[in-house]
Amino acid sequence: MIQLLEGVRVLECAVLPTGDQTSRLLGDLGADVIKIERPGEGDYLRELGDRITPKNSIFHMLCNRNKRSVELNLRSEEGRSIFFRLLETADIFVDGFAGDACDELGVGYAAQRAVKPDIVYCKASGFGGHGPYSQIPVHGYMMGSVAGQDQYVVDDAGVVRPVLNPEGLYFSGSVDGPLSTALYGALTAVAALRRRDVTGEGAYIDAAGSDALLANQCLDAVMAWNAERITDRRNPPPPVGLDPRRRPKYTWYRTKDDKVVLLAAIEHKFWENFCRVVGREDLLVAQDRTFAVDFADGGKADLLDELIGVFAERTLAEWMDVARSHDIPIAPGNSKAEALHDPHLRDREIVHESVHPVAGPFTAVGWPAPVAGQPFDVARHAPALGEHTEEVLAELGFGPAEIAALRERGTA
Repeated sequence: MIQLLEGVRVLECAVLPTGDQTSRLLGDLGADVIKIERPGEGDYLRELGDRITPKNSIFHMLCNRNKRSVELNLRSEEGRSIFFRLLETADIFVDGFAGDACDELGVGYAAQRAVKPDIVYCKASGFGGHGPYSQIPVHGYMMGSVAGQDQYVVDDAGVVRPVLNPEGLYFSGSVDGPLSTALYGALTAVAALRRRDVTGEGAYIDAAGSDALLANQCLDAVMAWNAERITDRRNPPPPVGLDPRRRPKYTWYRTKDDKVVLLAAIEHKFWENFCRVVGREDLLVAQDRTFAVDFADGGKADLLDELIGVFAERTLAEWMDVARSHDIPIAPGNSKAEALHDPHLRDREIVHESVHPVAGPFTAVGWPAPVAGQPFDVARHAPALGEHTEEVLAELGFGPAEIAALRERGTA
């Protein structure tokens, strides 16, 4: 188990992937995450998308792993009182609700600070907690829409269609707005804990998906924002979607066994290594060494066609052996299904197999930054609604009869 955040307690009020993923990341790193859910309803992510068994959607099993679920009615005074008792034991609070819902429930940042001044409060939402759009309910694609993720075409019938990764964009960033929000929110929350250790002060973090997606596209954004200031355009990076004939050293090729590899030999040294190993030193003569990297065809207009023939001479496995042995940037062109069986990804254990007590075997993404001596595992399966209510309330000192009474009153 990864134990980097062992001893850290996180309370979460969230539905759907943005907030769910923020606290899931913290739980994956070893934090004790307690998911506060409305009695009888809870996070409807359990039913969103394809389900393995009732209430166990693929999304829920990933986004809510490594958490405990507690039913608590925050609309009641008694429920809020129990919440604040829990808060006194917590380090981080993740607010994944839309707008100012936590404030309306009486458990927003101001109310929490009055009880626990050093709380690290991390709001994770589509448009953030302030700004003209902050009160608008948000789903994932809306975040990218604001951030300029896509461009659009309108057909003759007036139908608007997004064009993903259109020509002219260099690094398109991730389309996953909720996870992007979670990554920046969780990272900032952990940084805030470090600062709290030094100063004793908490923090208010306002992570927004629209901001996160723009940050993911920062190279693209600064190219666009500074376009009029550029004075030398002789060696731009190759736009995504550009005709492979204009970027033959940095594109995909079919192999002898009908797989795909990506060649990225844009530095002169790598292109030289490639040409020598395939016995094509003749392709080196026209290299332009004005710049350290060269995306172009070296003055050979049919270079792509020649390379198509070269790559068809070896299998994918043989090309990966060439890449390792001769210091050449070549990678498999995997589909999602092929990535599951890629030997490199398997070796790194980013593909994680587990068994859910209800849904059964489940294959998911593990932790992408391994920690030596702390192999990743799922300590807690994605919980059923209220699965840990009695356990957590008992930790606060409630006895069985008190918990039964809370349930009768609809508080828990």
